[in-house]
This record gives sequence, structure tokens and C-alpha cells, in this order.
Amino acid sequence: MKKRKKMSIISIMTAAALATAFMIFHKPIPKPEDLEGPRIYLNDTLKNSMSEIPELAGLDKKVTKYMRDWQLKGASLAIMRNDSLVYAKGYGWADEEKGLNMEPSNILRMASVSKLITAVGIMVLQDRDSLSIKDTVFGPSGILNDSLFNSVIKDRNYHKITVEHLLRHQGGFYRDPLFSSKDVMLQMRLDQPPVKEDFYKLVLSRKVSFMPGQSQRYSNFGYLLLSEIIEKVSGKPYEQFIREEVLRPAGCFDMHIGGSYYADKRDNEVRYYTHEGDGKFIEEYTGSGRMVERCYGGNNIPLLSGAGAWCASPAEIARLVASIDGRPEVEDIISPEAVAQMTEYFDKDTYSLGWNDTAPEKGWSRTGTLSGTTALVKYFPDGECWIMITNTSTWRGPSQSRQTDALFKQCRELYSEKLPARNMFEFPSL
Repeated sequence: MKKRKKMSIISIMTAAALATAFMIFHKPIPKPEDLEGPRIYLNDTLKNSMSEIPELAGLDKKVTKYMRDWQLKGASLAIMRNDSLVYAKGYGWADEEKGLNMEPSNILRMASVSKLITAVGIMVLQDRDSLSIKDTVFGPSGILNDSLFNSVIKDRNYHKITVEHLLRHQGGFYRDPLFSSKDVMLQMRLDQPPVKEDFYKLVLSRKVSFMPGQSQRYSNFGYLLLSEIIEKVSGKPYEQFIREEVLRPAGCFDMHIGGSYYADKRDNEVRYYTHEGDGKFIEEYTGSGRMVERCYGGNNIPLLSGAGAWCASPAEIARLVASIDGRPEVEDIISPEAVAQMTEYFDKDTYSLGWNDTAPEKGWSRTGTLSGTTALVKYFPDGECWIMITNTSTWRGPSQSRQTDALFKQCRELYSEKLPARNMFEFPSL
């Protein structure tokens, strides 16, 4: 009995010691909002020096050559594996005029990658039973049944449009005018730049160009409407809802709606560039007649809202992707059913929800192009996610993403196995 009692005490003590060790070495990663004192954000912790790895010098050369070939001033690359950030590095200039090198903490316009954020916002609302993607958008029983929409819509086919149609670019709108502010001013005889209500009146007063859901045409206008839906259903301004209910729960604290001019940029935001030649300077979107560089004043960036206005670092975009990918390492902010809906693949001619494409054999992709930037998020079937954003336009426009995709494929074949086993999402200074 004494021996058994002695063994029992030893077992209890051993178990307690193991539990203590587990708590010490496997304590959960603290979130910035849970820390006492100043918050520590992901972008505050990342430096180029953290990814200066001799075994990956060849990767740096590949990226540098890619930039040289396409005349890019700067680029930022983040690589995530199984929800762990393993690599984050800036290349070239963040702001050449100020002599500032690109760092992984710099934020950049992500253009249409913003649509992925907006789609997540819709799925959050669906998970709360605040809406369904099958809900109609217009008409007496539609989400946007305000007097503005009811008075402008004459073609009752608009009443057939669902939230899902907007997410998949299947709304049937005859025009996508968000990048044509000057033309809209002339057409509507406005004496000031158009606001979103003007775009609603212009587009929705016409007949649909195809029956909703029966075809597709890429539409920034559709995602402007999704931003409006988020505001109507949540009762909060779009940006506020996304910050509080999508980005903050995902651990993203340095994402912002961008500005139209250099003077509007954040302290850690890059300078944007367009190539020399025809089209570098255009008339200001306000109709002032002033000639401006296309990336600064050529478009009303905040107006793009959930269609293309967000700025972020690739590392924080990776953190968002980790929160919506269905993997167990990082807790998702949407349900497994929502993840499955967003990534369901039908065929090459059907857009996924927020993602451009989710073909199982190719992985998930989300592209973005805007004056002064190109972006690609590529989530591969093996759990690796590569994200690159540049601060320079290219003459290839949206098709530049194919070149970036080819770069990712080449670099993965050569350097994927050399990526370090670590997680830079953890706060290294803690």
C-alpha cells in the first residue's frame, strides 16, 4: 500500500510538472488587444533582416530580376505555409524620392484583392443569419429596398439579382463606370465628382444587359453594391464593420481604405509609380482639367470601397487568408460551411466568391490591378500561400498576374524546401 501510494504521488507530481512545462512552452499566442501597455502589431515586428537567409539568396535574385524585367520600382513578398508566416521581405524602393527601401511592414494598395475582404464580410453576416447569399438585392423584398433604388429601377429583371450574383459578377449590369468619373460627370451633367448615389442612378436606370445569373461580366459596380449591403444589414459604415468584424478578429490591424493622392498616404504606405509614356498623365478625376499622374488623382480611390480601395502589407493579407482557409492552425473567422461556399469550384467560367478561381488542381487565386500597383494572392493545394504586391503599373495591366504566377511556380520548385520552419505571425519581441 505504501509503495502504491508513493507511486501515485510521483505520478501526480510528474503530471503536474508536464502540465506546467506544456503551459510554459506551448502558451497561446497573445493577441495585440490582450496585451498590457502599447499594442504590438504584426507590421511593427517585420523587418527585411528577418528574411535575409543565405539559402534563399537565389529567391531574392529571381524576384529582383522579375522587377528589373518589368521595370518595377518596388515589390513586397510574403510566404505562408500551413497558416505560418515563414517569409516576408521587401524589394527595391518604397519611396525612391525619399530614399526609403521597401520593407515587409510597408502597406500598398491591393486593388481588387479588396473584393476578397468584402466577400468575407458578407459571409460573416450570413454566419450570423443577418442575410443569405440567396437573398435578392432589389425590389420590395430585397435588401436594398430604399427609395433611391426603388425610384431609379424600371427594369424588373433587377429584382432577380441575388447577393450571390453580385459576388460572382453575374448581376447583368450594362456598364461598370467606377473608373470613369469624368465621363459620368459629363453624361449626368454634374458640376462635381460623382458620388456612389450618382453611379447607382446611372447604372440601374438602364435595362440589364443579360439575365442575372445566366452569364457573367467582371463588375466593380457589383462589389460597390455589396459594400452598400454590408452597411444596410450591419447598420455600420462599411469600413467600420470590416475593421471590427473581419480584420480585427483575423489579427489584421494595419489595413486601411486608401486615398487618391500622395498627400493622403499613411506613414508606412509606399509611393506609387506609372511608367513613362502615353497615359502616364491624365486629367484629374474631379474634372478640374488639371493633368495628374494616373496613380495620384486619376481615380477616386475611396469611392471604390469594397471593390478596390484597401491597402495592406502582404503579411497581413496572409494573416487574413489564414483566417478563412479552413485549416486548423489559425482559428477561422467564418464557419466551415462559409469556407466551403467561398472556395466551391464549378468551372473555369464561373467566379468563386471573392476569389477569382478555386480550381482544386491549381489552388485559389485573387488578383488586383490599379494605377500604380499589381497584386496576386495564390494559395496552393499543398497549403503554401504566396502573396506579392508591387508599387508600379505595368503595360500588361490585369494580365501581369500571369507573369507573377509563373514567378511563384518557378520559385516554389527551386526554394520551397529551403523555406524556414517558423511562424512570424507570433510576436518575436514578446
